[in-house]
Amino acid sequence: MMAAQCREGKRVVLAISALLVGLVLLVWSAGRFVEGSASTARHFGMPSLLIGMVIVGFGTSAPEMVVSAISSYQGNPGISLGNAYGSNITNIALILGLTSVVSPIAVHSQILRKELPILTAVTLLAAWQLGDSELSRFDALVLLGVFSGLMIWTILQGMKQADTLGDDVEKKMQTQGLPIKQAIFWLIIGLLLLIASSRLLVWGAVKIAQGFGVSDLIIGLTIVAVGTSLPELASSIIAIRKNEHDLALGNVVGSNLFNTLAVVGIAGTIHPMSVSADVLSRDIAVMAILTIALFAVGFGFRGPGRINRYEGALLLASYVGYTIYLISGVIG
Repeated sequence: MMAAQCREGKRVVLAISALLVGLVLLVWSAGRFVEGSASTARHFGMPSLLIGMVIVGFGTSAPEMVVSAISSYQGNPGISLGNAYGSNITNIALILGLTSVVSPIAVHSQILRKELPILTAVTLLAAWQLGDSELSRFDALVLLGVFSGLMIWTILQGMKQADTLGDDVEKKMQTQGLPIKQAIFWLIIGLLLLIASSRLLVWGAVKIAQGFGVSDLIIGLTIVAVGTSLPELASSIIAIRKNEHDLALGNVVGSNLFNTLAVVGIAGTIHPMSVSADVLSRDIAVMAILTIALFAVGFGFRGPGRINRYEGALLLASYVGYTIYLISGVIG
């Protein structure tokens, strides 16, 4: 009995250590990744928005892709969907909420104002697909097809509109950055460390949560979603502190597009899955409401879009309320 308790204690200590080490390494690597991305963009004449939507969006969504693919392959659809949709909720409510409380986010770019209604339409497509409580392989392939088309369109539009970015972002992009070799080095190393550290953090969190008998859907919506969204949180806060608002908001919008289309698409292609009623009535509904709210605020129908501190606080409050609701359901 004592030996078993000792082994269990060691596993808990190992899991907690993984959480702490993963968090510290993730925050550090996010800074290197954003700096390397922005410097690389300067050298190649690319707008910060394009880096945020494609390179940063892909890099920070890679943990979600890996976790969802593995969990789908192992027959845990709750983690796959919970990871993707929970990350979207976390990105908007927690990350944008916290980031805009630190510093209000201004939407400079006309390109990003085109991406916001696209994200809203993609979210509604995901909700419509799950209306029959099933994600078929055909549904997943449709998501991947839309994703491929959007990435091509985003790159083309981003390069065409590179000169129409906001003045503040343009000035920031023209400042002295890292040498090209050093920029590429930190971009690659930062990306690899982001993925490795987030995987380490999620592993520790899941091991701890499993000891309490929590369902895989709740694990995906909470611990896994927050863990795999920490790269977006760290990258967005660092970007906003450097006054690169388009990079911060583009990072979240791009990540949510990746999650809804690529992450769910990959998981559904590997293993078609049935979807519980809670996913549609609770999680998809919350994700859709937050996305529509982001579209309404960020698009700026009467002028430049802006997420102020008050709106950021409302986003944070909605995330806290959603999390409390999930936890109360587990306790109940």
